[in-house]
Amino acid sequence: MSEAVPLPDLAPLRDWFTSYCNSFRTPDREVQRNFDLKEEHTRNVCRDALLIAQGMGPRFEMLAEIAALCHDLGRFPQFRDHHTFKDSDSLNHAHLSAQLMKQHQLLEFLPGEERACIEIAVRMHNAFQVPDGLPAVTTDLLRLLRDADKLDIWRVFIEYFNAPADQRASGAGLGFPDLPGCSAEPLAAVTAGKMVQLSTLKSLNDFKLLQVSWIYDINYPATLRLIRERSVLERFRAMLPQDGEVLDVMAQVGRYLERRLRESAHFPQQ
Repeated sequence: MSEAVPLPDLAPLRDWFTSYCNSFRTPDREVQRNFDLKEEHTRNVCRDALLIAQGMGPRFEMLAEIAALCHDLGRFPQFRDHHTFKDSDSLNHAHLSAQLMKQHQLLEFLPGEERACIEIAVRMHNAFQVPDGLPAVTTDLLRLLRDADKLDIWRVFIEYFNAPADQRASGAGLGFPDLPGCSAEPLAAVTAGKMVQLSTLKSLNDFKLLQVSWIYDINYPATLRLIRERSVLERFRAMLPQDGEVLDVMAQVGRYLERRLRESAHFPQQ
C-alpha cells in the first residue's frame, strides 16, 4: 500500500451505511432498539479505530475506518431473522458482514490488496484469537479492529447493565439469566490470565467476566490508555458481585492493565 496513492473520499460509503441502517427500520420499538444499538456501536467503533490508528499513516487510518464501518453489517439481518446477537444460536455475523461487503461491492474503489486486507479483518474480527500467518498489514488492521470493537462493546454493556430493564436492547445480554455469583470456570480463566470461553458461561455475571478477560487480548497502547481514561475496569467491578474472589480477580486485572501501560510507555510503538 503506497501512501502516494490519493486517499479516496469515504463520504459515499458512510452515506451507504446510513441508508443500509435505515433499510431495517421498523415500527416495532423493541426490535428498532436493537438496530439502533448496532448503528451507534458501528459509528463509535469507527471513532475509536481512528483514535487508535493515529500516527500510523493516513492510508492505514482510512483502512481502519472502512473496516470499522463494515465490521457489523451482518448484525442487522442477524437480528431481523433470528432475534438474537448470539452467533452460536444463529450465524457467524462477521462472516455475513464480509459476504455483504462483496454482495454490495462496497470496496470496489480500493486496490485488490487493500480489499483483501479489509475483508479478512472483518471476517476474523470476532475470532477467539488472531490467527498466525496473515500478512503484516492485515494482522495490524485486524488487531486494531478487535481493539476498537472491544472498547465500544464495553460501553454498550456498561450502559445496558445500568439502564432500566424496559429500556435495554434485548439482544445485548445474549439471553443469559441474571443469577447471583460467578461460576468457577470463568473465574479460573481470568485468574490464569486467559480469555473466558463463551461456552463456559452460565449467567450475566459470567458474561461480565468474559468481557473483563478481553483485557488480555488488547494490542495497542492507545487502547490501553482509553481503557483507563474511560474507567472500564472500575465500572465492571461495580457491576460484579462484591465478594472476595471476584474483587481479587478484578484487582489482578487492574494490575495487569497498569503493567501494560508502564511497558507501553517504554515501547510506545509496540
